[in-house]
Amino acid sequence: MFEVEQLAGTWWMFVLLGFVGGIVCGALGIGSGIIFVPALVIIFSTEQKDAQGVALAVMVPMAMLAAFRYWRNPNIDVNFNLVALLVVGSIGGVLIGTEIANHLPGHWLRKAFAVLMIVAAVRMFTMGPKQPGPADGTPEKPQAARTL
Repeated sequence: MFEVEQLAGTWWMFVLLGFVGGIVCGALGIGSGIIFVPALVIIFSTEQKDAQGVALAVMVPMAMLAAFRYWRNPNIDVNFNLVALLVVGSIGGVLIGTEIANHLPGHWLRKAFAVLMIVAAVRMFTMGPKQPGPADGTPEKPQAARTL
């Protein structure tokens, strides 16, 4: 990873990367990993596992601030029951996931990360508009009464 001496001339590039990552995180609701991991690996030649660790460490304060700002917006419903359920599942999942990452070579993690991003991008790009209804918890619009 980078030593303090190596960062002396390039610190501003990391601040700029953090700024861009923060904008994307706040605007699109994504974690920092989707921006920071590829940038650290491709641009700064950081090892995959090091980049993942940095992205996860950055994610905590950034995500908490973004979540707080979303929560403060009266037009956005941050459902804390859903948050709690996701946290419970993610704690167990992250323990298993970090164990897997510790045992896999970095080049396999990089490939898995790339495939995940491609699959998610294709799926999101090809999705149609969301249709409200009982499946997502929103009430259906009442139907007009039929007259004979």
